[in-house]
Amino acid sequence: MSEEGRELATILGRELGHAAEEIGAYRDEKNLWVTVGAQRNAPGTLALHLAGNLLHYVGAVLGGTGYVRDRPAEFGERDVPRAELLRRLTECRQTAERTLGGVEADVLAAPYPGELPPALAGMTTRAFLVHLIWHLGWHTGQIYYHRLAIESPESSTDV
Repeated sequence: MSEEGRELATILGRELGHAAEEIGAYRDEKNLWVTVGAQRNAPGTLALHLAGNLLHYVGAVLGGTGYVRDRPAEFGERDVPRAELLRRLTECRQTAERTLGGVEADVLAAPYPGELPPALAGMTTRAFLVHLIWHLGWHTGQIYYHRLAIESPESSTDV
């Protein structure tokens, strides 16, 4: 086990916790499936995408979990209950923390062992994990601002 792997596990777990908190903070569960303005993906879709993305890249590729990603379903499923979204995010968090907590320094320094999009080809596992954490934070921020836009902030503690 490497210290860096444990640190990355801690950061990724913390950020997945923030994503789950945002999904849980919606007062009206139906709003998880509403888009606003030019927004293309509802918060529920983003939660499905984040879980599928990380269960694949961290769980299946690095952890050998056997998870098979269905990316079209991440963007095509609708009206998934909040409890199921939270279950998937929790599963993702547990998988990521367990996997990254045991990853060795030489694995982090080596090229990522799975297939990557062309723009990221050849990236080290460490750098790709940093990218995944950024991606998670980006979408969590989108969920946060969506919630503030769609549900009156007067009764929110976020203001």
